[in-house]
Amino acid sequence: MKRYLVSCLLIALVVGASGTFFFNQYWIHRYDALISRQAAIYRLDEKLVWSVIYEETYFRPWKIGAADEVGLMQVTPLVARDWARETGFKEFERQATQNTVELLRDPERNIQIGCWYLEKLRENYRGAPAETAMTLAAYNAGPSRVGDWMKDKDQNKVSENEFVSSIGISTTRSYVSSILDRYRAGL
Repeated sequence: MKRYLVSCLLIALVVGASGTFFFNQYWIHRYDALISRQAAIYRLDEKLVWSVIYEETYFRPWKIGAADEVGLMQVTPLVARDWARETGFKEFERQATQNTVELLRDPERNIQIGCWYLEKLRENYRGAPAETAMTLAAYNAGPSRVGDWMKDKDQNKVSENEFVSSIGISTTRSYVSSILDRYRAGL
């Protein structure tokens, strides 16, 4: 009887551990097709977008941040309204004005707007050695802060490590470093 209980316990542990692994794999890859499609539209590396979502919300589309950011990529209502205005579609403008949270909780729309914003930010740093780090810092802390950190520096001469070291907000520095590590590891 004792052997039987030990065997059952061991089997339950193995099944539980493998179930947790497979559930986790499903959880973190369930939006891969959406990410791939939207990243391609905005000429972004899908692994970068995936890494941003991993860092921002760990793939929880219902998440609302401390500054009212919404959804997978933690898009702000202001960014959603800018995106809607730029698309020129009246229905998107109406949704972004009347019920931004509902619009941004839709995973596809959230990823679309987040990718649009990442690409819009990246335009400011294109070709710079620290292009990706600067884009991520601007996404997290705002482009004006990146401008402050780059004051009196030539962005075409500052390495990624130098830029990350110059980030004046420790949480943003950690955010950028974490995403870059995950992105470069190809997880």
